[in-house]
Amino acid sequence: MNIRLRNLFALLVIVSGSCFKRDTEQPVAAENETVITIHLDDKKQTIRNFGASDAWACNFIGVWPDEQRNQVADWLFSTAVDEEGKPKGIGLSLWRFNIGAGSAAQDNIADEWRRTEGFLKDDLTYDWNKQAGQQWFLDAAKTRGVDQFVGFTNSPPVQLTKNKKAFSSDGQQANIAKEKYDAFAVFLATVARHFQEKGIVLNYLSPFNEPQWDWTNGSQEGTPYTNQEMFDITRKLDSIISKENLPTKIQVAEAGSMVYLYGTSGKPTRSNQIEDFFSQGSTRFLGGFNSVDKMISGHSYFTSAPVKDMISVRQLVNQKIKSVSVPLEFWQSEYCILGDQEEVPGPGKDTGMVPALYVARLIHHDLTVANASAWHWWTSLSVYDYKDGLVYADKNKTTGKVEDTKLLWAFGNFSRFIRPGAQRVEVTSAKVNINNPVGLMASSYVNAANNEVVTVIINYSNIDETLRLDMPTGTAGASQLFITSGKAGEDLKPLNKIDGTEAFQVPKTSIVTLVTKLL
Repeated sequence: MNIRLRNLFALLVIVSGSCFKRDTEQPVAAENETVITIHLDDKKQTIRNFGASDAWACNFIGVWPDEQRNQVADWLFSTAVDEEGKPKGIGLSLWRFNIGAGSAAQDNIADEWRRTEGFLKDDLTYDWNKQAGQQWFLDAAKTRGVDQFVGFTNSPPVQLTKNKKAFSSDGQQANIAKEKYDAFAVFLATVARHFQEKGIVLNYLSPFNEPQWDWTNGSQEGTPYTNQEMFDITRKLDSIISKENLPTKIQVAEAGSMVYLYGTSGKPTRSNQIEDFFSQGSTRFLGGFNSVDKMISGHSYFTSAPVKDMISVRQLVNQKIKSVSVPLEFWQSEYCILGDQEEVPGPGKDTGMVPALYVARLIHHDLTVANASAWHWWTSLSVYDYKDGLVYADKNKTTGKVEDTKLLWAFGNFSRFIRPGAQRVEVTSAKVNINNPVGLMASSYVNAANNEVVTVIINYSNIDETLRLDMPTGTAGASQLFITSGKAGEDLKPLNKIDGTEAFQVPKTSIVTLVTKLL
């Protein structure tokens, strides 16, 4: 190339704003641009799934007309796209099935929409026609490609509890006597075997839910458990699962708040659960049981604000997990906005971006600070004037309207694109803090099966941002962008593709996911 042509080419590059990355160079960024560096070789945790539960309304909505219930199922589970390339749903990769205690046959839980039917009958035989609406959603998830399922209980069946109710009377010990532990374990294994024979494997059984709470007010099914009670029941269940060779793992501990995973917090018999269950010196060590999953689960309630506490709690969870000798994963297995100590109040339905951004920020920190391998929302379908639903429905037993939310699609910026088996990799920026809870937050995940990198960027601020990706030379192909924002129609809306290190916009108070093909 002669000198005149070379100078002309350089001028065209400057005018067009293009940039080229050489083997030893960073992307050329304008003054107002932020370069995000993705370190493909600095690998973190493997992502197992993103999920949500069927409690409580699915048992009613699951028997609604096909149009409404299928719309809800598509929003939650579908990985299909429409003719414009927009996702039809958020592609959940795990579904949590609430194995009911049978409170629907009683009237001591005031709100019947928070009761459940139960498979166990008074003569201790089984009626598999119960929980029909929930079973419809279980099948709908399977049909749409979900292949990971958790069967969880809030209470043992009322036929087995001390007070014959689905909630506690004393609030201190499990609402089931020791002599009924075997029967409870048999019940759970029988449910797992039934669904296996039906073609749906319950990959996990979670027998205990938020054992730190007293569960005496009768607002829903629930029972407290001490760590010793959990250990004893788990040992029984492990024995039965192993004997029957079921393809099911047991998960613990569904702590009501993450703080109970690493500290005592005033409840010494129901806390410090990482060490108590997975330190080899503990008398309650579960790590040696064949059917116990090498994970510990906790809920993000009461730890999402203020920001400094949100970060420090997750740091402590990660530190405690690293301190035990058993290779252990952390799963964030339940969250919705409650309002207590939070910046966003729980009461009052809000289908807009305020709760969506708030939850996206929490997901980011659970994944990047606590190193969560899974993240689950609580009640996927709500009928209440509360910020607890991904989808809302009329409180009607036979039919009604259903409504999606920005929160649903914000969650989808993670769940739809970060698929099971993806591995989180380190992300940095020399210019700004890209883990800023009131600004930019970015995280990246390698989907090896699809030969792609997924980068989720949250802009919590009120300032539009311009960014570029920096990846190892020759690895970045085209990127497809999807945006969720407060604007109508921007619900995982696909944007124009970009090439390599081309600049892109992340508008204020929005979430943008890039799916970048690896060359």
